[in-house]
Amino acid sequence: MDEFNFIKAIKPKYYKHSSVVKGIGDDGAIIQPNYSQQLVIATDTMVENIHFSLEYMSFEDVGYRVLAANLSDLAAMGSQPLYYIVNISSSNQVSNQELVRIMNGMKELADSYKMDLIGGDTTSSNQLVVTVTVFGQVDQNKKRLRSVAKPGDSVFVTGYLGESGYGFKLLQLGDYQHHNHFIKQHIRPRPRLDFVNTTATIDRICLNDVSDGLSSELNEIADASNVSMLINWEDIPVHPDMTYLEGFELEKLLLSTGEDFQLVGTCSQNDLKQIQINCQHAGIKVSKIGKVLDNNHDPTVYINKNGTKSRLDSQGYQHGKCKGD
Repeated sequence: MDEFNFIKAIKPKYYKHSSVVKGIGDDGAIIQPNYSQQLVIATDTMVENIHFSLEYMSFEDVGYRVLAANLSDLAAMGSQPLYYIVNISSSNQVSNQELVRIMNGMKELADSYKMDLIGGDTTSSNQLVVTVTVFGQVDQNKKRLRSVAKPGDSVFVTGYLGESGYGFKLLQLGDYQHHNHFIKQHIRPRPRLDFVNTTATIDRICLNDVSDGLSSELNEIADASNVSMLINWEDIPVHPDMTYLEGFELEKLLLSTGEDFQLVGTCSQNDLKQIQINCQHAGIKVSKIGKVLDNNHDPTVYINKNGTKSRLDSQGYQHGKCKGD
Protein backbone atom coordinates (compact mmCIF):
# COMPACT_ATOMS: atom_id res chain seq x y z
CA MET A 1 0.00 0.00 0.00
CA ASP A 2 1.33 3.41 -1.00
CA GLU A 3 -0.41 5.60 1.58
CA PHE A 4 0.71 8.92 0.10
CA ASN A 5 -0.61 8.16 -3.37
CA PHE A 6 -3.76 6.58 -1.93
CA ILE A 7 -4.57 9.75 0.01
CA LYS A 8 -3.79 11.85 -3.04
CA ALA A 9 -6.19 9.74 -5.11
CA ILE A 10 -9.14 10.06 -2.72
CA LYS A 11 -8.70 13.64 -1.46
CA PRO A 12 -11.76 15.71 -2.42
CA LYS A 13 -11.20 18.68 -4.70
CA TYR A 14 -13.69 20.70 -2.66
CA TYR A 15 -16.00 20.26 0.34
CA LYS A 16 -19.78 20.44 0.08
CA HIS A 17 -20.30 21.78 3.60
CA SER A 18 -19.02 25.21 4.60
CA SER A 19 -18.72 23.85 8.16
CA VAL A 20 -15.57 21.95 7.06
CA VAL A 21 -12.77 24.35 8.04
CA LYS A 22 -10.00 21.84 7.26
CA GLY A 23 -10.42 18.36 5.79
CA ILE A 24 -7.85 15.86 4.53
CA GLY A 25 -4.24 17.03 4.54
CA ASP A 26 -3.37 17.74 8.18
CA ASP A 27 -3.12 15.68 11.34
CA GLY A 28 -6.81 16.22 11.98
CA ALA A 29 -9.94 17.63 10.46
CA ILE A 30 -11.50 20.85 11.74
CA ILE A 31 -15.22 21.45 11.57
CA GLN A 32 -17.41 24.28 12.80
CA PRO A 33 -20.68 22.68 13.94
CA ASN A 34 -24.02 24.38 13.53
CA TYR A 35 -24.81 25.52 17.06
CA SER A 36 -28.56 25.20 16.52
CA GLN A 37 -28.10 21.47 15.87
CA GLN A 38 -26.71 18.55 17.85
CA LEU A 39 -23.92 16.39 16.42
CA VAL A 40 -24.63 12.67 15.96
CA ILE A 41 -21.69 10.26 15.60
CA ALA A 42 -21.83 6.58 14.64
CA THR A 43 -19.17 4.06 13.63
CA ASP A 44 -19.12 0.54 12.23
CA THR A 45 -16.46 -1.98 11.20
CA MET A 46 -16.75 -4.71 8.58
CA VAL A 47 -14.27 -7.56 8.29
CA GLU A 48 -13.68 -9.67 5.20
CA ASN A 49 -15.26 -13.15 5.35
CA ILE A 50 -17.28 -12.16 8.41
CA HIS A 51 -19.38 -9.23 7.22
CA PHE A 52 -18.68 -9.44 3.48
CA SER A 53 -17.04 -11.63 0.88
CA LEU A 54 -15.17 -10.60 -2.24
CA GLU A 55 -16.35 -13.86 -3.82
CA TYR A 56 -19.65 -12.21 -4.63
CA MET A 57 -19.05 -8.53 -3.87
CA SER A 58 -16.96 -6.00 -5.74
CA PHE A 59 -14.64 -3.61 -3.92
CA GLU A 60 -17.16 -0.88 -4.72
CA ASP A 61 -19.90 -2.97 -3.09
CA VAL A 62 -17.81 -3.29 0.09
CA GLY A 63 -17.39 0.47 0.37
CA TYR A 64 -21.03 1.15 -0.36
CA ARG A 65 -22.26 -1.39 2.20
CA VAL A 66 -20.14 -0.30 5.15
CA LEU A 67 -21.14 3.34 4.66
CA ALA A 68 -24.80 2.31 4.25
CA ALA A 69 -24.67 0.53 7.62
CA ASN A 70 -23.44 3.71 9.28
CA LEU A 71 -26.03 5.87 7.55
CA SER A 72 -28.72 3.51 8.79
CA ASP A 73 -27.60 4.34 12.34
CA LEU A 74 -27.89 8.05 11.56
CA ALA A 75 -31.38 7.46 10.18
CA ALA A 76 -32.36 5.70 13.39
CA MET A 77 -31.30 8.82 15.29
CA GLY A 78 -33.32 11.11 13.03
CA SER A 79 -30.10 12.68 11.81
CA GLN A 80 -29.04 14.29 8.54
CA PRO A 81 -25.60 13.07 7.33
CA LEU A 82 -22.70 15.49 7.03
CA TYR A 83 -19.20 13.93 7.02
CA TYR A 84 -17.41 10.58 7.18
CA ILE A 85 -13.99 9.22 8.14
CA VAL A 86 -12.56 5.96 6.80
CA ASN A 87 -9.95 3.60 8.28
CA ILE A 88 -8.79 0.67 6.14
CA SER A 89 -6.51 -2.21 7.09
CA SER A 90 -5.41 -4.53 4.30
CA SER A 91 -2.71 -6.94 3.20
CA ASN A 92 -0.16 -6.26 0.48
CA GLN A 93 -2.30 -8.35 -1.86
CA VAL A 94 -4.82 -5.49 -2.00
CA SER A 95 -3.58 -2.82 -4.39
CA ASN A 96 -3.99 0.94 -4.14
CA GLN A 97 -6.33 0.76 -7.11
CA GLU A 98 -8.56 -1.71 -5.26
CA LEU A 99 -8.57 0.48 -2.15
CA VAL A 100 -9.61 3.42 -4.31
CA ARG A 101 -12.46 1.27 -5.63
CA ILE A 102 -13.66 0.77 -2.05
CA MET A 103 -13.63 4.52 -1.58
CA ASN A 104 -15.44 5.03 -4.90
CA GLY A 105 -18.24 2.76 -3.67
CA MET A 106 -18.58 4.91 -0.58
CA LYS A 107 -18.42 8.10 -2.61
CA GLU A 108 -21.28 6.95 -4.81
CA LEU A 109 -23.54 6.69 -1.76
CA ALA A 110 -22.05 9.70 0.06
CA ASP A 111 -22.55 11.99 -2.92
CA SER A 112 -26.27 11.20 -2.99
CA TYR A 113 -26.48 12.70 0.53
CA LYS A 114 -23.90 15.46 -0.08
CA MET A 115 -21.49 14.04 2.50
CA ASP A 116 -17.86 15.12 2.81
CA LEU A 117 -14.91 12.76 3.36
CA ILE A 118 -12.82 14.55 5.99
CA GLY A 119 -10.14 12.06 7.05
CA GLY A 120 -9.06 8.53 7.92
CA ASP A 121 -6.10 6.19 8.13
CA THR A 122 -4.60 3.13 6.45
CA THR A 123 -2.68 0.26 8.06
CA SER A 124 -1.38 -3.17 7.08
CA SER A 125 -3.05 -6.36 8.30
CA ASN A 126 -3.65 -9.96 7.29
CA GLN A 127 -7.22 -9.32 6.15
CA LEU A 128 -9.31 -6.52 4.76
CA VAL A 129 -11.00 -4.47 7.50
CA VAL A 130 -12.97 -1.29 6.79
CA THR A 131 -14.12 1.07 9.55
CA VAL A 132 -16.28 4.10 8.82
CA THR A 133 -17.27 6.85 11.24
CA VAL A 134 -20.10 9.13 10.21
CA PHE A 135 -21.19 12.51 11.56
CA GLY A 136 -24.67 13.94 11.27
CA GLN A 137 -26.78 16.69 12.73
CA VAL A 138 -30.22 16.74 14.28
CA ASP A 139 -32.49 19.32 15.85
CA GLN A 140 -32.29 18.79 19.59
CA ASN A 141 -36.08 18.40 19.77
CA LYS A 142 -36.26 15.88 16.91
CA LYS A 143 -33.70 13.26 17.88
CA ARG A 144 -35.06 9.72 17.76
CA LEU A 145 -34.06 7.70 20.82
CA ARG A 146 -34.75 4.12 21.90
CA SER A 147 -35.80 5.41 25.30
CA VAL A 148 -38.92 7.41 24.36
CA ALA A 149 -41.47 4.65 23.71
CA LYS A 150 -44.64 5.02 25.80
CA PRO A 151 -47.51 2.70 26.77
CA GLY A 152 -50.26 2.93 24.18
CA ASP A 153 -47.83 3.60 21.31
CA SER A 154 -48.12 1.72 18.04
CA VAL A 155 -45.11 -0.35 16.96
CA PHE A 156 -44.19 -0.07 13.26
CA VAL A 157 -41.54 -1.07 10.74
CA THR A 158 -40.52 0.32 7.36
CA GLY A 159 -40.29 -1.75 4.21
CA TYR A 160 -40.19 -5.55 4.18
CA LEU A 161 -38.16 -7.62 6.63
CA GLY A 162 -35.89 -10.58 5.89
CA GLU A 163 -34.92 -9.45 2.40
CA SER A 164 -31.21 -9.07 3.13
CA GLY A 165 -30.99 -12.46 4.84
CA TYR A 166 -32.81 -14.08 1.94
CA GLY A 167 -30.42 -12.41 -0.49
CA PHE A 168 -27.49 -13.77 1.53
CA LYS A 169 -28.98 -17.27 1.32
CA LEU A 170 -29.30 -16.97 -2.46
CA LEU A 171 -25.66 -15.89 -2.69
CA GLN A 172 -24.57 -18.90 -0.62
CA LEU A 173 -26.46 -21.11 -3.06
CA GLY A 174 -24.63 -19.47 -5.95
CA ASP A 175 -27.80 -17.89 -7.32
CA TYR A 176 -26.22 -14.62 -8.43
CA GLN A 177 -28.49 -13.92 -11.39
CA HIS A 178 -32.01 -14.55 -10.15
CA HIS A 179 -33.87 -12.66 -7.46
CA ASN A 180 -31.68 -9.63 -8.07
CA HIS A 181 -33.88 -7.54 -5.76
CA PHE A 182 -32.96 -9.60 -2.69
CA ILE A 183 -29.28 -9.81 -3.53
CA LYS A 184 -29.19 -6.05 -3.96
CA GLN A 185 -30.89 -5.63 -0.57
CA HIS A 186 -28.00 -7.58 0.97
CA ILE A 187 -25.09 -6.12 -0.99
CA ARG A 188 -26.28 -2.54 -1.51
CA PRO A 189 -28.99 -1.73 1.03
CA ARG A 190 -30.46 1.75 0.95
CA PRO A 191 -30.49 3.42 4.38
CA ARG A 192 -33.87 4.86 5.35
CA LEU A 193 -32.84 8.49 5.46
CA ASP A 194 -35.90 9.16 3.33
CA PHE A 195 -37.99 8.27 6.40
CA VAL A 196 -36.12 10.91 8.41
CA ASN A 197 -37.02 13.64 5.95
CA THR A 198 -40.61 12.50 5.58
CA THR A 199 -41.30 12.41 9.34
CA ALA A 200 -39.44 15.57 10.38
CA THR A 201 -42.64 17.26 11.58
CA ILE A 202 -43.45 14.50 14.10
CA ASP A 203 -42.28 15.46 17.60
CA ARG A 204 -41.75 12.05 19.22
CA ILE A 205 -40.67 8.89 17.43
CA CYS A 206 -38.73 6.06 19.08
CA LEU A 207 -36.46 4.39 16.50
CA ASN A 208 -33.96 1.57 16.05
CA ASP A 209 -32.53 0.20 12.82
CA VAL A 210 -33.05 -3.50 12.06
CA SER A 211 -29.37 -4.37 11.68
CA ASP A 212 -29.21 -7.19 14.24
CA GLY A 213 -32.68 -8.66 13.78
CA LEU A 214 -36.18 -7.52 14.72
CA SER A 215 -36.26 -9.46 18.00
CA SER A 216 -33.03 -7.84 19.21
CA GLU A 217 -34.06 -4.34 18.19
CA LEU A 218 -37.46 -4.62 19.88
CA ASN A 219 -35.87 -5.85 23.09
CA GLU A 220 -33.41 -2.95 23.01
CA ILE A 221 -36.32 -0.51 22.79
CA ALA A 222 -38.21 -2.30 25.56
CA ASP A 223 -35.19 -2.18 27.88
CA ALA A 224 -34.29 1.44 27.06
CA SER A 225 -37.89 2.68 27.47
CA ASN A 226 -38.75 0.32 30.36
CA VAL A 227 -41.88 -0.93 28.60
CA SER A 228 -43.25 -4.18 27.20
CA MET A 229 -44.55 -4.81 23.69
CA LEU A 230 -46.88 -7.18 21.91
CA ILE A 231 -46.11 -7.96 18.25
CA ASN A 232 -48.47 -9.70 15.83
CA TRP A 233 -46.73 -12.24 13.59
CA GLU A 234 -49.33 -11.84 10.83
CA ASP A 235 -48.64 -8.08 10.63
CA ILE A 236 -44.87 -8.35 10.01
CA PRO A 237 -44.41 -7.31 6.35
CA VAL A 238 -43.10 -10.04 4.03
CA HIS A 239 -42.16 -9.58 0.40
CA PRO A 240 -44.63 -11.55 -1.78
CA ASP A 241 -41.76 -13.55 -3.33
CA MET A 242 -40.77 -14.85 0.13
CA THR A 243 -44.14 -16.13 1.31
CA TYR A 244 -43.42 -19.62 -0.08
CA LEU A 245 -40.67 -20.19 2.49
CA GLU A 246 -41.18 -22.78 5.21
CA GLY A 247 -42.35 -21.59 8.63
CA PHE A 248 -39.11 -21.91 10.60
CA GLU A 249 -36.95 -20.47 7.83
CA LEU A 250 -39.27 -17.52 7.32
CA GLU A 251 -39.46 -16.92 11.07
CA LYS A 252 -35.66 -16.82 11.30
CA LEU A 253 -35.38 -14.38 8.40
CA LEU A 254 -38.02 -12.01 9.76
CA LEU A 255 -37.13 -12.10 13.45
CA SER A 256 -33.42 -12.70 13.84
CA THR A 257 -31.30 -12.56 10.67
CA GLY A 258 -31.09 -8.78 10.50
CA GLU A 259 -29.04 -6.60 8.15
CA ASP A 260 -32.21 -5.26 6.57
CA PHE A 261 -31.34 -1.68 7.60
CA GLN A 262 -35.03 -0.93 7.80
CA LEU A 263 -36.34 1.00 10.81
CA VAL A 264 -38.49 -0.24 13.68
CA GLY A 265 -40.05 2.19 16.10
CA THR A 266 -42.97 3.40 18.12
CA CYS A 267 -45.11 6.52 18.16
CA SER A 268 -48.60 7.56 19.20
CA GLN A 269 -51.49 6.03 17.26
CA ASN A 270 -52.46 9.42 15.83
CA ASP A 271 -48.89 10.16 14.74
CA LEU A 272 -48.65 6.77 13.04
CA LYS A 273 -51.65 7.64 10.89
CA GLN A 274 -49.92 10.85 9.80
CA ILE A 275 -46.61 9.04 9.27
CA GLN A 276 -48.27 6.47 7.03
CA ILE A 277 -49.95 9.20 4.98
CA ASN A 278 -46.68 11.13 4.57
CA CYS A 279 -44.69 7.99 3.79
CA GLN A 280 -47.21 6.72 1.27
CA HIS A 281 -46.74 9.92 -0.71
CA ALA A 282 -42.98 9.39 -0.52
CA GLY A 283 -43.17 5.74 -1.59
CA ILE A 284 -42.15 4.36 1.82
CA LYS A 285 -43.99 1.31 3.15
CA VAL A 286 -44.80 1.62 6.88
CA SER A 287 -46.60 -1.24 8.65
CA LYS A 288 -48.07 -1.36 12.13
CA ILE A 289 -46.95 -4.62 13.75
CA GLY A 290 -48.00 -4.24 17.38
CA LYS A 291 -48.42 -2.02 20.41
CA VAL A 292 -46.57 -0.89 23.52
CA LEU A 293 -47.97 -2.24 26.79
CA ASP A 294 -47.96 -0.82 30.30
CA ASN A 295 -44.73 -1.55 32.10
CA ASN A 296 -44.83 -4.36 34.62
CA HIS A 297 -41.28 -3.76 35.91
CA ASP A 298 -40.00 -6.52 33.62
CA PRO A 299 -39.58 -5.11 30.08
CA THR A 300 -40.63 -7.94 27.78
CA VAL A 301 -41.42 -8.39 24.11
CA TYR A 302 -44.25 -10.79 23.29
CA ILE A 303 -45.32 -12.16 19.93
CA ASN A 304 -48.80 -13.37 19.05
CA LYS A 305 -48.60 -16.13 16.42
CA ASN A 306 -51.59 -18.24 15.41
CA GLY A 307 -53.46 -17.20 18.53
CA THR A 308 -50.62 -18.14 20.89
CA LYS A 309 -48.78 -15.47 22.85
CA SER A 310 -45.14 -16.19 23.71
CA ARG A 311 -42.06 -14.31 24.79
CA LEU A 312 -39.82 -13.02 21.97
CA ASP A 313 -36.26 -12.95 23.27
CA SER A 314 -33.29 -11.40 21.48
CA GLN A 315 -32.13 -13.80 18.80
CA GLY A 316 -30.31 -11.51 16.43
CA TYR A 317 -26.80 -11.32 15.06
CA GLN A 318 -24.15 -11.40 17.76
CA HIS A 319 -21.12 -9.23 17.00
CA GLY A 320 -17.90 -11.17 16.96
CA LYS A 321 -19.54 -14.24 15.38
CA CYS A 322 -19.66 -15.05 11.71
CA LYS A 323 -23.04 -15.56 10.13
CA GLY A 324 -23.98 -19.18 10.33
CA ASP A 325 -22.00 -19.87 13.51
